[in-house]
Amino acid sequence: VAFVVCRSLEGLKTFSYLEELILDNNLLGNDLLLPRLPHLHTLTLNKNQISFQRNTCKILLDHLAEVVPSLQYLSLLGNIACPNELVCQEKDEDDYQRYRYFVLHKLKNLKFLDTRKVTRREREEALIRGAFMKVVKPK
Repeated sequence: VAFVVCRSLEGLKTFSYLEELILDNNLLGNDLLLPRLPHLHTLTLNKNQISFQRNTCKILLDHLAEVVPSLQYLSLLGNIACPNELVCQEKDEDDYQRYRYFVLHKLKNLKFLDTRKVTRREREEALIRGAFMKVVKPK
């Protein structure tokens, strides 16, 4: 397990066998670039600056799918990208579920997203509708 508090993740490339990485409470945004970590199965990015603005979260999720192919547990709680009614009163459970479908559409091997186990029904919905589930509220 590695605990990192920084803005640059340059040194991670030397830990190619890393399995768990906790990057909570940093200033990491959608421009996050991880080196290829083929054994990483757990990644937490809680309370960072990841958002769904201008398709950048899609790019981040595509990047994660490529560089961490063994990823099974991902947590994005406390980020703008993760709509949570406890953090933002404008968000509701439907917003959160659409977010889940979108993330699961991009990261098909996830078993857990945030604090919830991925269900078979969610996985099926993500395959069918996930690409269209980006959470966007009209201004």
